[in-house]
Amino acid sequence: MRSQRYGVSPEAVEAVFTDAVPTDSLFYECGAEVLEHLHGTLVNEPVGLMITDAEGLVLARWSGDSDINRSLDRVHLAPGFYFGERTAGTNGLALALADRVPSLVRAGEHFVAPLRRYTCAAVPVLDSRTGSLVGSINMTTWSDASSDLLLALAQSAAGNTSALMHVRAGGHPVRPMPRGEVFHVFADRLPGADPCPSRAWRDAVAAARQAVTAGRLLAVVGEPGAGKAAVATLARHGGRRRERVLVARPPAAVDVDSWLALWAPELSARDTCVVVSGADALPAWAADDLAAVLSAAQPGVVRPAVLTAPSFAAVPEPLAAVVDAVVEVPALRHRPEDVEPLARSFARELRHRDVQFTPRAVRALAGYAWPENVRELRSVVREAVARTDVGHLRPAVLSSGSRSLTRLEQLERDEILRCLTHPGTTVLQAATELGLSRATLYRKIAQYGLRVAGRGGEPTEA
Repeated sequence: MRSQRYGVSPEAVEAVFTDAVPTDSLFYECGAEVLEHLHGTLVNEPVGLMITDAEGLVLARWSGDSDINRSLDRVHLAPGFYFGERTAGTNGLALALADRVPSLVRAGEHFVAPLRRYTCAAVPVLDSRTGSLVGSINMTTWSDASSDLLLALAQSAAGNTSALMHVRAGGHPVRPMPRGEVFHVFADRLPGADPCPSRAWRDAVAAARQAVTAGRLLAVVGEPGAGKAAVATLARHGGRRRERVLVARPPAAVDVDSWLALWAPELSARDTCVVVSGADALPAWAADDLAAVLSAAQPGVVRPAVLTAPSFAAVPEPLAAVVDAVVEVPALRHRPEDVEPLARSFARELRHRDVQFTPRAVRALAGYAWPENVRELRSVVREAVARTDVGHLRPAVLSSGSRSLTRLEQLERDEILRCLTHPGTTVLQAATELGLSRATLYRKIAQYGLRVAGRGGEPTEA
């Protein structure tokens, strides 16, 4: 049991308090609004409604029942206290955060004796844009009270919080739930597959190869989309060994069991490596199981896996304990010399031939910050080469380097660019379609840094 391994006392909750409770996040703003409204409908019910961050820190609590409020204070289930597994053992909110699934822990299922007076339901909340864990919604009542609807109520509140976050974040597309992937990297496709010339990238690959050759269990860390799985793969194929590389990306927590069963046997196969991409998303129980397998490997022997995560701190503790080496992959914005070679490589891969990049496209690619790193670059190039030789890039990329735009300005800019980049459309025709004079359209072109101009009013993506 994890609680025993963490050294949690079964007699009392170990109080860990901080007076620095962060309440300035979008998650807190939306979660507090949802729970305040829900509290208004449950004011006479003996239930505590709580919002916690991803580490189990209780950010706020609502309850109209004085008895349960005083009781929860005594076990430190209150704002400013951490209530994860390390301090409170097995409990609903700790399980929801560790295993990333809705959890209901009743009475005697709690590890710490004072918590057996309660039933606790908690649901993790994920950021719809990134899929990252931001916290949990927790509901606690007496152990002898009816708990049939408690988990459903917590799930509803968590869902409403996620929906409100999505709206207030600008309605960006919701990141689909991870499906889980296991795919084979073919060795015969690797030669020439690394177009990145930057020193930072080459140093990361070299350090990863050195760790793998020395038989160290390697964790490759960096921002999402920076190329962590690519570094891990290149590291495994950098020496004389010829082996299969399987890249395994975790699915939603409820599907992890079958996902593990699909590829875990490969960890004992000769000349096979598994890149566990996104190890930070593994439920705690899966991290335990995987760590047990990896720790059994003999020192100095080439390890059967490489882990990737946004940071070493994000690697689940059981896996972090067996990691021997960490290599960080720099974000694409710190490797500007890699942008054009990567873009040309992606275009060639998609078109099966060299693709012509217009001078303006090259300037725009170089000037953009790439907040989503290589993943975003690949997506931008895919969209562009689907229509033409690379010139028609996303408006955000074409106008890179300009000031931050309001939402209305972004919509206007995108509509202008849509009209101007339609094949055969002149500036005069675009102005007519937009309901603007040609002079106004030229002014807005300059305002948004689009620099679309050509002979006789023909727009060109220079």
